[in-house]
Amino acid sequence: MSAPVALSARDRLPLHRRALPLLAVWVARLLAGRRPARVRAVLEFLRRGAGPATAEQTAAARRDIVSVSLRCAGQACLQRSIATALLCRGRGVWPTWCTGVRTSPFQAHAWVEAEGGPVGEPHPAGHYRTLLAVPPVKSPATKGS
Repeated sequence: MSAPVALSARDRLPLHRRALPLLAVWVARLLAGRRPARVRAVLEFLRRGAGPATAEQTAAARRDIVSVSLRCAGQACLQRSIATALLCRGRGVWPTWCTGVRTSPFQAHAWVEAEGGPVGEPHPAGHYRTLLAVPPVKSPATKGS
């Protein structure tokens, strides 16, 4: 028997601020059922033109997603991470979207990172080995720097 699921803390968003997070959750639900290669391709397409998200912007998007979706507040890490990335994109920025595993005991996980570390996660950076990542696109001015 597994341990009870801990839910993320949930704030209530005002009604006028719920539309974009709800849309992101809905699109993420559709994407989460697709093959990993398809998810990656869609996210790589959507990230174009967005600047890198700060940890604060990413945390705010994650809070908004969790506030409108009980599923995303629980163990639906794939849907939550995709929705967070999509909401960030709707706000003009892009975090690094990641999926990965740990081996002892085996567990798969999906999360978002900004400014070099995971955002809103109870585990430190490196707890999961990253298998897929969709980082922000570097602008031509910052390539090679």
